[in-house]
Amino acid sequence: MSSAAALRRRPGQIVTLGFLATIAVGTLLLSLPVAAEGEPATLVEALFTATSATCVTGLIVTDTPVFWSAFGEAVIAVLIQIGGLGVMTLASLLGILLTRRLDLSSRLVAAASTRSVGLGDVRGVLTRVLKIAVLVEGACALVLTARFLIAYDMPFGAALWNGVFHAVSAYNNAGFALFSDSLIGFVGDPWVNLPISTAVILGGIGLPVIAEVLRALRARRRPRRWSVHTRITLWMTAVLLVGATLFFLVAEWDNPATMGPLGVGEKILAAFTQAVMPRTAGFNSLDTSQMHHETWLGTIILMFIGAGSAGTAGGIKVTTFAVLAVVIWSELRGEPDANAFDRRISHGTQRQALTVALLGIAIIVVPTLWITASTPNISVAEILFEVTSAFTTTGLSTGITADLAWFNQLLLVPLMFVGRLGPITLGTALALRNRQRLYRMPESAPIIG
Repeated sequence: MSSAAALRRRPGQIVTLGFLATIAVGTLLLSLPVAAEGEPATLVEALFTATSATCVTGLIVTDTPVFWSAFGEAVIAVLIQIGGLGVMTLASLLGILLTRRLDLSSRLVAAASTRSVGLGDVRGVLTRVLKIAVLVEGACALVLTARFLIAYDMPFGAALWNGVFHAVSAYNNAGFALFSDSLIGFVGDPWVNLPISTAVILGGIGLPVIAEVLRALRARRRPRRWSVHTRITLWMTAVLLVGATLFFLVAEWDNPATMGPLGVGEKILAAFTQAVMPRTAGFNSLDTSQMHHETWLGTIILMFIGAGSAGTAGGIKVTTFAVLAVVIWSELRGEPDANAFDRRISHGTQRQALTVALLGIAIIVVPTLWITASTPNISVAEILFEVTSAFTTTGLSTGITADLAWFNQLLLVPLMFVGRLGPITLGTALALRNRQRLYRMPESAPIIG
């Protein structure tokens, strides 16, 4: 059976096995003595780091620049690149698969939402993924390298490696950093924070959106003619970025351990950077462990929402959140249909959004209860933050990852894996399970509320 035929018949299995194989190879390489500066990594350390890198999460149980050697850092960078580009490519190819496997009406809907990908342009998808990655990562690496050389007197080799590593980590929304305090040392530097934030945003909104916007700009097509998926993604991204920036400014403005000592301009930059990262990159320019608890709660909500579909970000995705918001608003207004941008949201899409959101909540709650019961010395807020960060592949942490017992660290490994591949494979499975019935059951209306 060809690989294409296998993908058509068992897409979820092929995707899962591919990522498991990558994690296994990464674990083996990171277990080698040459991968560490001192003592070789334990199996748990190597497995956790390989999973976090491949699933572009960013959670760590060791200090990346201190523990890992240049070889180990290179392995992490390669795993990030494979994981990030692999997700974008597979998500886009699965979008093509949907347009071939669904019935005609569903196929037209899927084609409209992924028309920037095309019905059968597999080679085009791969080419676009690589071109956009090279362009964004190259530009980000160039700016960062120049900044590290000029402003921080780094040797050329160190500046280049730091620029390339952080560009790869940013575009793929991984959040791994070669500085022990992430970006805290650069909190007021726009030449470091803005390129990284831009790469994070572009990686998070997804290939279909980027490709459609670029094509629309070339054709001078007005935004009103863009697909509903693209318009929802861009609008939600803008709303969440602005709203989250204001939220962080208000919540942390006077906190002496975070924004308090900063000037007004630095506070705005720090708030914007923090608004970008829960989307889900994992860098932090403020000390997350010192933030107020209400800031943690707001960050948890942002991590859960995530960013765009078919991108490198995690979470339930902004489209899922937007669909649920539209459904709620329509129900409150007594509207018979849920409409967005002059289009009716299908009932199947509404059910899929509800399924993804509720399953996401369940996947977060159960591990949180287990770790809380087995780790009484750590607060529930910190554990909920950590578990949400793992499932949404964000990588932000209050600093408790390394303090967890080894079995709880291992619990986060499948959580990162499920969070990375779950929404893609689940969404595909739900779409492919559409089937026609020749009859309908009698209607009933249980009392709600």
